[in-house]
Amino acid sequence: MTEVPRIAIVITCFNYEAYVGRAIASVRAQTVSDYELVVVDDGSTDGSWDVIARSGVRACRIANGGQRAACLHGLDQTRAPFVLFLDADDELKPEALATILPQLDGNVAKLQYSLTRIAADGTVLGARYPALPRFRDSGALAARVLATGVYQSPPTSGNVFRRDLCDVLRDAGYEPAVDGVILFAAPFLGDVVSLDEDLALYRVHDRNDSGLGRAPEPRVLQRDLDRFLQRMAHLRTIVARHRPGAALVEPRRTFYFQTSSFALAIASGRRPGLGDGLRLVATLASEPARLRGRLAVVALYLATILASRRRAQKLLAYRFGVGRRSLGGLIRAAVFP
Repeated sequence: MTEVPRIAIVITCFNYEAYVGRAIASVRAQTVSDYELVVVDDGSTDGSWDVIARSGVRACRIANGGQRAACLHGLDQTRAPFVLFLDADDELKPEALATILPQLDGNVAKLQYSLTRIAADGTVLGARYPALPRFRDSGALAARVLATGVYQSPPTSGNVFRRDLCDVLRDAGYEPAVDGVILFAAPFLGDVVSLDEDLALYRVHDRNDSGLGRAPEPRVLQRDLDRFLQRMAHLRTIVARHRPGAALVEPRRTFYFQTSSFALAIASGRRPGLGDGLRLVATLASEPARLRGRLAVVALYLATILASRRRAQKLLAYRFGVGRRSLGGLIRAAVFP
């Protein structure tokens, strides 16, 4: 009987003909072979399937159903106890699996690592994303999720999940992506291992669903707020199952909800009021980690209360831009055309 590999890599692709070949090649370039690979084409209408078929890897083609459905299809085609969902526009660095595998054991629910941001053409864009500390923990992270609803976590390609944790995605029909409730459920099912190394490339381009690197659109911000509320309701049921009696924060009181609501008002051309600013400041009390960065975000948003609509939207674009942000950059965004 063939031994089951320790990790499955599921590449999901929708109309990423230009990138999916590089994603596949990055897995094949790994310095270890203790993995299984499956590529799921999510009903692409460009030449993605031709690129995938030419690669010779195990692959399947399904009707378009979104990333979550494609990831679950790939999950059901694999057997390994840990799973890495790699977006077709991202790439693993050659040493990624050799670094990850020694950190995995049965008590690990999730492992995360930083990503190097690159442009569509592969040009490195700047600092690692996000700048993660190194730790192994569950208790402190679970307490943070209960108090704030979130913790610092990378997008999809920066995570490895234990197979049983992936099952929470089957009940997450309210969102098509996978970098949602599964991230914040992890501390309630086991340890979270965080590595302070860049182990993958995260491509920033005009089709990123996250909107990273461009001014956010009102419809995207509203969509993300709606999904956050549904995600928190789902998370509440998970917490009740694994930590009976634990109290999860009311979602509208979280820093994420307050900042996103502020951004939505600005992007929609509305001027946030002083009351909005005071509520935003009040949420800082529940944000003990990385307080300096949170203060900078609050200062930026408070500045928009006094700014013209045009200046406020320029400040918002700066907030969501790619690269290192600074006081000088903030001043230039606020003052210069």
